[in-house]
Amino acid sequence: MDRMLAGGGRPGVAAPAQVQGRSGLELMQAMLAGELPYPPIADTLDFALIEVAHSKAVFQGTPQRRHYNPMGTVHGGWFATLLDSALGCAVHTTLPAGMAYTTAELGVNIVRAAREDTGPLRAIGQVVHSGRQMATAEARIVGSDGKLYAHATTTCLVFAARA
Repeated sequence: MDRMLAGGGRPGVAAPAQVQGRSGLELMQAMLAGELPYPPIADTLDFALIEVAHSKAVFQGTPQRRHYNPMGTVHGGWFATLLDSALGCAVHTTLPAGMAYTTAELGVNIVRAAREDTGPLRAIGQVVHSGRQMATAEARIVGSDGKLYAHATTTCLVFAARA
């Protein structure tokens, strides 16, 4: 988050003029640099984009008590949102200017509980296939010690962006 804020980033939605003519990778790089707004959900769930490259996006989040379920561990929705962000943004990096995507299917497997003392967790998304109408990707959430907390796959529909 520090990198995005240092570049003047703030939560919001980019205006059409800000995205026109830019590839998905260029858009993600501009967001990381703070030149484009980052999604407001990042503030709500305390996570941020920290790395982006063609076919790859990495987000980092820190579980907090406000993310707990009634059993005293981090809610599955927090894991799912962090994974969906890494997956979708990895897909976005493969798209040419004028194209968009939406998640059509998301499969999440949580293999280890997280709590507020777990520390930062990193979601690493990688594209498996990116085509004209469909893309697939996989992601993992790992701790700073390398332990796996969750993994996921997605199928995204690819389409022409609205002008």
